[in-house]
Amino acid sequence: MLLMAWVLMAGLMSCGGHGHLEKAVRGILVSGDTTRAAYDSLCALVTDNPGKYGDLLTPEGTLDHKKMYDFIEQIGSQLRPPVHWDTRPYGGVENLSLTVYFERSGSMVPYDSRGGGGQLKKAVNDLINHFPAGSKVDINIVNDGIYPYQHTVDEFLKDRDIYQSTAGVGNASYTDFQLIFNKILEAQRPGNVSVLVSDLIYSPQDTHGVSLDKIFNEENSLATRVFAKYKGKSVVVQQFMGDYNGKYYPYNGVPFEYSGKRPFYLVIIADTDVMDQLASDKRYSGVLDTRAVSNSYRFNQGTATVDCRVLPEWKDNAGRFRVKHGDGIVLTKCDGDRQTGKLCFTLAANLGSLLKDDALLTNAANYDVSSIDGYTLAIQPIDQSMVTANNKEYLQGMTHVLTLTGDLKSPRDEVRISLRNELPAWVRQSSSTSDTSTGGSFATTTLGLEQLLGGMFDAMKGGNSFFDVTIQLQR
Repeated sequence: MLLMAWVLMAGLMSCGGHGHLEKAVRGILVSGDTTRAAYDSLCALVTDNPGKYGDLLTPEGTLDHKKMYDFIEQIGSQLRPPVHWDTRPYGGVENLSLTVYFERSGSMVPYDSRGGGGQLKKAVNDLINHFPAGSKVDINIVNDGIYPYQHTVDEFLKDRDIYQSTAGVGNASYTDFQLIFNKILEAQRPGNVSVLVSDLIYSPQDTHGVSLDKIFNEENSLATRVFAKYKGKSVVVQQFMGDYNGKYYPYNGVPFEYSGKRPFYLVIIADTDVMDQLASDKRYSGVLDTRAVSNSYRFNQGTATVDCRVLPEWKDNAGRFRVKHGDGIVLTKCDGDRQTGKLCFTLAANLGSLLKDDALLTNAANYDVSSIDGYTLAIQPIDQSMVTANNKEYLQGMTHVLTLTGDLKSPRDEVRISLRNELPAWVRQSSSTSDTSTGGSFATTTLGLEQLLGGMFDAMKGGNSFFDVTIQLQR
């Protein structure tokens, strides 16, 4: 099969006069302009010349995105250093649709008071505006059920008192998360992005006399059961901080007035390939990387392939080594530092596609590093001050540098780095077991958040690690 794939690719490269297309691909990869617009220009070149590039078209005469991906990958692998451009999301649905589910419960209304900063409404407005003009957008109000918003999207965007204008919609005394999540997941169609805007406080009906422990176990099981039913879904939970000015309704206590900051959340749900498109397609860049997000986490994320390049010269390198070109990362002729005996080498990596915040990515405690000679890891984000004429080609398109240090003793070693797939610490830190007063961490926590998101994590864990990189060392 490998031989047949090689022969097929050789045919793609050599038959039908692909020289002009190959030159265009090389130009894009070398320039680093790996955008949707650049990909569209390549697609137009193929479809405008069906006689020349017919082997990259489907029998119906449309572009075969899989063959196009293979073609670009083959050219990129021949560059030094190799360049990987994942164009697969571009072969999905061209225009994504957005469905907003806006929670209207008693404890949500104070987020949009006239005297507050309006962070909640701005987060939702920004979400809608991050979708290109012409995208299909639907808005629903949710609490005990799901109710279509009775006005236009433009009216929603301009509404300064959204809770007043939706007064009387549904029963605001409780939120039926089981019904809401099931309905959202059932209603999704290819290319749809669904977003629940909520404080994520589980408040079902008829809880009089029910202990919090029982409620927490119930919401944990509910989340696991609901999301386990729908395979192929990916979820991103974004945490925001907003001004809260009004009455708060604790689970088991007397309602009280509160004025201050409180967390709220956007739960973004889509098919995994659609979520990948949101992450890579520049047209939707503001959806997942908005600056207003305090914390975020993507569920149902398996082990990904991360682009890495060894930096032959770097300020932290110690000892000597040579980079062997070919498959995998291999360092040959390794020699320890003359004074310390240590070997220190650095990789530039593109971790942007993982959709993890720097607090997680730059904490070495979140990684597992295995080797014979006990290598340790340090990691830091790349900023412009690091880029020089000598290392620009290695840092271009990369987000972080990973530096590994060990005592070079063994004639051969294998250093393996993996970023563990765990529920992030911010979820536990943002969760509380009591909300009866404004004391303690009330301003930064959500009742039962760990139990709700923990249930989603159990249903959609994905792989044990977000990525694995192995480096072979030879003396």
